[in-house]
Amino acid sequence: MLVIVAPGQGAQVPGFLSPWLELSGVPEQFAAWSEVTGLDLVRYGTEADADEIRDTAVAQPLLVSAGLAAASAILGTLTTPSPALPADRALVDAVAGHSVGEFTAAAVAGVLSPHDALALVAERGRGMADAAARTETGMTAVLGGVREEVLQAVADAGLTPANDNGSGQIVAAGTTERLAAFAENPPARARLRPLSVAGAFHTEHMAPAVERVRAAAAPLSPQDPTVRLLSNADGAVVERGSEYLDRLVSQISSPVRWDSCTQTLADLGVTALIELTPAGTLTGLAKRALRGIELLAVKTPDDIDRATALIKEHAGVSAPAGADQEG
Repeated sequence: MLVIVAPGQGAQVPGFLSPWLELSGVPEQFAAWSEVTGLDLVRYGTEADADEIRDTAVAQPLLVSAGLAAASAILGTLTTPSPALPADRALVDAVAGHSVGEFTAAAVAGVLSPHDALALVAERGRGMADAAARTETGMTAVLGGVREEVLQAVADAGLTPANDNGSGQIVAAGTTERLAAFAENPPARARLRPLSVAGAFHTEHMAPAVERVRAAAAPLSPQDPTVRLLSNADGAVVERGSEYLDRLVSQISSPVRWDSCTQTLADLGVTALIELTPAGTLTGLAKRALRGIELLAVKTPDDIDRATALIKEHAGVSAPAGADQEG
């Protein structure tokens, strides 16, 4: 059983798009997507420095476009299977994205067209950037410690556990003043790592962006997903496209429960996981939370053949009875 996952903001690094633009048809894809988003995605993905692509309004469309390019290269188009892959069974058994990666997942699962996913995520990026500019906020990863004690310390500091990633990683978010006080009195046996993001995403501070994106989403006609599609809200498999779109909007100011998504994948019996570019973050979490499954971080087109092989081996195939899954 195979799942494709898409990373969230912070996974981008300067120049990561360059090797993908060497594939036939990809430059033309990005020219069209740049028109949709109002951004020069090629320049941002090849020439821009870390500060430029840290900008929320840039990072989010850039990440989704890169993920869609990788998915298209692996699966064929998002509607027509590649001739290199089996036609008699599912190419993908489940799809999930982390935070903004949910927009990539929505397009891979057929809920939104690539055009609509990119247009909406561009509005999301602008809305969240504007919301972040209203108050000085940020995010800090809390690594290790006892889960209950970490969550209590985050609450006591007046912060929000904006990302619960499992595997001993919780991200606290809120005002920079409260984050500074939290750093002076961290939870026992935990390490803190400030994140290079522009604001307190997935908290009440993003409320202004919710209404903005909801208005932009209103004219869209989402389709029901063609594969199992997991939600960050609670790890549930969402069967209706309209519900998933509603969740995409509300998730802007709600915590990401990647730990719940991981548990759902374990319960489903996933045997292989492919992370779309710019990959590494989610496969790293899966190494600790989904032990024993095959993992692939798709970083460049050199990884396409391996991805195709994993799909042929695992997609549409149930996990063996009694298989050991942890999550």
